[in-house]
Amino acid sequence: MKLQQVKKIIIRKAENEAHRDYLFQTKVEALLVLFTQLILLVSFIFLWELAAQRGIINTFLTSRPSKVYQTIMQLYHNGQLFYHLRVTGIETGLSFILGTIIGTFIAIVLWWWKFLSKVLDPYLIVLNSLPKVALGPLFIIVFGLGFKSIIAMALSITVITTTIVVYSGFLNVDNNYLKLVKTFGASKLTSFIKVVLPASIPTIASALRVNLGLSWVGVIVGEFLTGRAGLGYLAIYGGQTYQMNLVITSVILLAICSALSYQLLIFVENKIRNRFS
Repeated sequence: MKLQQVKKIIIRKAENEAHRDYLFQTKVEALLVLFTQLILLVSFIFLWELAAQRGIINTFLTSRPSKVYQTIMQLYHNGQLFYHLRVTGIETGLSFILGTIIGTFIAIVLWWWKFLSKVLDPYLIVLNSLPKVALGPLFIIVFGLGFKSIIAMALSITVITTTIVVYSGFLNVDNNYLKLVKTFGASKLTSFIKVVLPASIPTIASALRVNLGLSWVGVIVGEFLTGRAGLGYLAIYGGQTYQMNLVITSVILLAICSALSYQLLIFVENKIRNRFS
């Protein structure tokens, strides 16, 4: 009996050591990846500035990091930097939330009524393939210039995509699970809550990530067409006035904001997953 206990203790210690080694290797790999990413970013900025100084690239078209920094500082001192960031951020956040809720609701309705899904299937395909920019003049006429038209443009992109992705996730749930719960007398609502929705969480998470990117695209396109503030407005204004430094600065700020919002979404997803796992 004592020998068996000693063996169990030895095995447990070996498993703990192996687990610690695995966690250590995982952290080292994550730090190495982050370090490599930073090196690539710094190298790109350095080469960009060097090429501009040596006249290898046309700074009128591509600008340069030092000019971008000066433009950001100018916007900051003029009180415009956080104003335009706030406008685009609010529009994107609202479009993301509304697009996710509306698209998921439509997907649930389509799953619930099979006949309706068969009727609307070709229309969803047509709407998904339709260039949403073509709807811009219609949105301007209906909603006018500004905030409402931008949200409408963004929703026209996010809602259809979210609906298709989430509905496809619902359909990919194994029918054997549904048949099993039905044999125990589960209603359609219970089957959806207990089987379909939990099994579709990975698909919904993927839809959220796609929807976030599309929300940025829809808002920027809307600001191109009808915006009076925001990063899209700054970019189109810079292009119209031949201020390429402003255009490049707007693009860089947009890239930073989209990257930060994506990381925030991943953080929230991990928190929710860890809480319910």
